[in-house]
Amino acid sequence: MTNYIKNKTALITGASSGIGRQIALDLATNSVNLILVSRDIKKLEALKKSMAKTSNIDIKIYSLDVQNQKEVKDTIDTILKTSTIDILINSAGLALGFESIDKGDANNWEHMIDTNIKGLLYVSRAIIPQMRDLKTAHIVNIGSVAGKISYPNGNVYCATKSAVHSIGESMNADLYGTNIKVSTIAPGAVKTNFSNVRFDGDKQKANTIYDGYTPLDAHDISNTIVNVLNTPPHVNIQYLDIMPTAQRNPYLLHKT
Repeated sequence: MTNYIKNKTALITGASSGIGRQIALDLATNSVNLILVSRDIKKLEALKKSMAKTSNIDIKIYSLDVQNQKEVKDTIDTILKTSTIDILINSAGLALGFESIDKGDANNWEHMIDTNIKGLLYVSRAIIPQMRDLKTAHIVNIGSVAGKISYPNGNVYCATKSAVHSIGESMNADLYGTNIKVSTIAPGAVKTNFSNVRFDGDKQKANTIYDGYTPLDAHDISNTIVNVLNTPPHVNIQYLDIMPTAQRNPYLLHKT
């Protein structure tokens, strides 16, 4: 099988944990150079050290809060002085709280909107101009089944992922005539640190989300993304749902 992404350079947001971290590991095995950004620089340092033992790729790490527009611009400007970004993985995102809209925490709403929507926009806006001159480039946005079908107590999180899907469609339209491909990957139930964050560290409550069926894991999503990236330049997979076999939508999740 042809490796179309060998020696390319990918920037991954939210690369210190979960899906973002796994994408970094899997792209490394495909000889993709990495630029990893996250708020947790210590986790990035540990990840870089671990990968350096088994990989000869170039790995750069940066502390970056995608919610901070100026910080994003300054960091990306610095990166682009010495690197060309062929692939952008907008993986940074989170859910906070699980209350009805009349009981929701406005601070949680702000955090989700600032990360899941504005952060994606800030990073993409800073990187896309240099992608326009490349022979081929690719942007992958991590959406969610929640962006298609809202569920009770998901309200603002669902809205942010719906926005991600809409932005992906707009990117494809706005980049018409260029060689930049845009893909939105929409997972269902994935067992990562996602629910632990959502429930503010209540691991017992978080784990009940995955009882009674086999959820996806980060590698399932990452493996799909690598395959989406590793397509010929003329192939653009614009949207893809991926769910555990036990799940067909947010309401249809078969538990035994």
